[in-house]
Amino acid sequence: MPDSLPTGVKRAPLRVGDPAFEGIVERIAAASDAIEEQRRIPVDIAADMIDEGLFRLLVPRSLGSGEVDYLDYLAMVRAISAADGSTGWCFNQNNILGTMASLMPRPLAEEVWSDPRSVLCNGPPQFAQVTEVAGGYSLTGRWNFSSGSPQATWAVAINRVADATSMTFIIPKEQVTFYDSWLVNGLRGTGSFSFETKDLFVPASRAYNESKTPLEPGPLYLMPRSLFFGSGFGNVALGVARSALDLAREVAMRKTPQEQIALRDQPAVQADIGRAEALWGGAAAFLDRKASELWRSAVENGAISMDERMGLRLASTHAIRQSADVVDIAYGVFGANAIFETSPIQRKFQDAHAITQQIQGRPEFYQIAGQHILGLEPRGRFF
Repeated sequence: MPDSLPTGVKRAPLRVGDPAFEGIVERIAAASDAIEEQRRIPVDIAADMIDEGLFRLLVPRSLGSGEVDYLDYLAMVRAISAADGSTGWCFNQNNILGTMASLMPRPLAEEVWSDPRSVLCNGPPQFAQVTEVAGGYSLTGRWNFSSGSPQATWAVAINRVADATSMTFIIPKEQVTFYDSWLVNGLRGTGSFSFETKDLFVPASRAYNESKTPLEPGPLYLMPRSLFFGSGFGNVALGVARSALDLAREVAMRKTPQEQIALRDQPAVQADIGRAEALWGGAAAFLDRKASELWRSAVENGAISMDERMGLRLASTHAIRQSADVVDIAYGVFGANAIFETSPIQRKFQDAHAITQQIQGRPEFYQIAGQHILGLEPRGRFF
């Protein structure tokens, strides 16, 4: 790491088990109700996460950032998501956008990431119109699902064209107009607002077509961004499911319903808790193993195979789907109390099912993995 770092950037990124990281996780858990009500990470917690470098863990080391170990990163995603699913989602989304620094022109990467408080947000385009003008481009469009937009400082606007190529625009947040379109039941605290531009001039220095190969040598940048999102959101789902199952266990240990038989003594509840633990443990172990295999190849061989990519894709989607099943079981243990907004399991239920609706959780990835396993050419672009 270079001797001179941007002010506020830590020399060693935090990890699970570090007192500073665990302290932030505890604060996130304590603020979970406020995150749900305010529909964003509280300003003070977001600021402290930024100060600790927790939104730039995947930015290249050459830019004065963490470039943290991939497996350490996934463990952090899971831990934060167990405290609060929305915060874990933003943590993953905003961090993975940091890998864009390895694919954009170096002067732009330096402009964006020389500020230690830089955080990127983006979302898929609803529509975009680009006109080339003197010195740059005129951009009109709308982009939705921009998770983490409240704490972001830059907006990433992508214009996709018919031949599957795209141009990316990096825009200071104050130059776009945000709309509070995030009226949802699950992942309410992600602040996934929409943003628009109208005839916005974007200088050519802030627009680029991504390099086909990473401009940074680190193993992190060998991984397709879609797989980074998939494995990250798989761990968000596992974190949410882990906390839901822990809540169900606590309820079962102390609740005696009207029939006067303690939940812990009911055979059906005992079986549910055991089955949920098996489902969660299997999904977590599968994802951990596939992530470890891919990461080992990236570090030792400087390359990752299609088998490793497809294995991680399958394990990521499976973790998302199985986690929702685990939360459903936990929800049932709560009984009638689960339906109230004040019930802690209600938020876990909504968050888990919101994650299944995101593109990384689509069940058709089972089919794509099956195509590869059967020796067919897999169809799609998310591996």
